[in-house]
Amino acid sequence: MSLSGTPRGERWHIAIFGRRNVGKSSLINALAGQDVAIVSPVKGTTTDPVAKAMELPPLGPVVILDTPGLDDAGELGAQRVQRAHDVLHRADIAIMVTEVQFGFGEHEQALAVQARAKGIPLLLVINKTDAAAPTLAVRQSMATQARVPLVVVSAVTGEGMDELKLALIRILPEEESPRRLVGDLLRPADVVVLVVPLDKAAPKGRLILPQQQTIRDILEAGAQALVTRDTELPQTLARLNGRPRLVITDSQVFSQVAAVVPRDVWLTSFSILFARYKGDLTALVQGARAIDSLPDNARVLVAEGCTHQRQCDDIGTVKIPARLRQYTGKQLVFEHSAGMTYPRELRDYALVVHCGGCMLNRREMQWRLAQAREAGVPIVNYGVLLAHVSGILPRCLEPFQ
Repeated sequence: MSLSGTPRGERWHIAIFGRRNVGKSSLINALAGQDVAIVSPVKGTTTDPVAKAMELPPLGPVVILDTPGLDDAGELGAQRVQRAHDVLHRADIAIMVTEVQFGFGEHEQALAVQARAKGIPLLLVINKTDAAAPTLAVRQSMATQARVPLVVVSAVTGEGMDELKLALIRILPEEESPRRLVGDLLRPADVVVLVVPLDKAAPKGRLILPQQQTIRDILEAGAQALVTRDTELPQTLARLNGRPRLVITDSQVFSQVAAVVPRDVWLTSFSILFARYKGDLTALVQGARAIDSLPDNARVLVAEGCTHQRQCDDIGTVKIPARLRQYTGKQLVFEHSAGMTYPRELRDYALVVHCGGCMLNRREMQWRLAQAREAGVPIVNYGVLLAHVSGILPRCLEPFQ
């Protein structure tokens, strides 16, 4: 991940839906202007949702989500259809692709109902007009059934692609009030110290994504970012001419850093910043308080938004379970999920512990929080949890009050 690239979680997510062989992958290639999706006349070529990051002028950086056919058959096909529907959890915009022979039938209607329920803008695209162009009456009938904007295209000839891009711009969700990772806490010329341990889990030759994004937001606020390891933090603070405005640390060295940073200097973590930026900090703090009442043999789900090579001291599978068992004194049962395989049923868990979600877009993170809320299960993220069990959570929340 380069500093110049737009992180996947910060891009518009555009999901492409439709029956098998209606030209979803061909449409993606036509939008991108290059072959980024496999195209085949064989039905069911796309068997799993596939995410493709690209630049899509004039929308800018986006992630296109290609999905399996909505009419897939059999037991395995039903699982593929469910995975296609699950993509709505992270879609900002949905494109429903059909053609004249299919129209707007039960498969399209079922997806449209779910998109409306989630408040996701939907666009209907009639493809393959080079083979069979819809009459005006057919277009009007389908538009009436779908109750969404309609565009007629040919992914083969390129007909209608400009109109499709303009239609996407028109249905883009309205931006919320600008969200900042950390910049809204800073003043121009403030000094921010970032504590970045270089342990075995640290990637060689680069900073991890939350650190990159935080540095960028600090610079955009006109403040100064000073990066140091936890082992050099005392010397770094001693050499400063005055106090820093804020110290941001990796959650895994919370206790060591808190012992060094003067009490009148704001202290928080990258993970807590992301809890506020993509999630619901208040709900996650409430989840941390639920840790104190966990019973013996409680089931705890540790969920991560990405997949990565596990280290011997991995935070999700080793450090978090160890800290929770030590803090509670209870025999807890831990289960894990990673990537997009978030469990559908959470009611049997006593607690969900989630990563910072740097690889997830905000819609996906909000959906995961909502799933826990609907199941009545408290949820907390890594940074909030580690601050709580270290006894410094109130201090780490002071910047946001």
